[in-house]
Amino acid sequence: MKILLIIGAINAFLSVALGAFGAHALEGRVEPKYLDTWNTAVQYQMFHATAILITGVLIGTLPASGLFGTAGWLFVAGIVFFSGSLYVLSLTGISVLGAITPIGGLLFLGGWVCLIIAMAKVL
Repeated sequence: MKILLIIGAINAFLSVALGAFGAHALEGRVEPKYLDTWNTAVQYQMFHATAILITGVLIGTLPASGLFGTAGWLFVAGIVFFSGSLYVLSLTGISVLGAITPIGGLLFLGGWVCLIIAMAKVL
């Protein structure tokens, strides 16, 4: 629980910092399509940072289910693959990195499925 709460808070912080970086340092330095890609990465990082925080709270308040922890770690991995690949793509323009992004999307989806199943079991 504690580690997921810390990781969630760190990711929320990073999302805000990277959003500000994109708005102030990247504008005019990267193509508009890459700035949009950057913003998508920031948005999904914040959504899933929030999901990690919620998952951490659920672990601490609901009856034990390993699926809550699995969901949290899938969200973490999803941020690395999804948002991470989009950040690198935005800065480098290396389009092959776009092939990594769907892996992150699948990890996010897996996290949501685990969270749904865990809540259905314990609520």
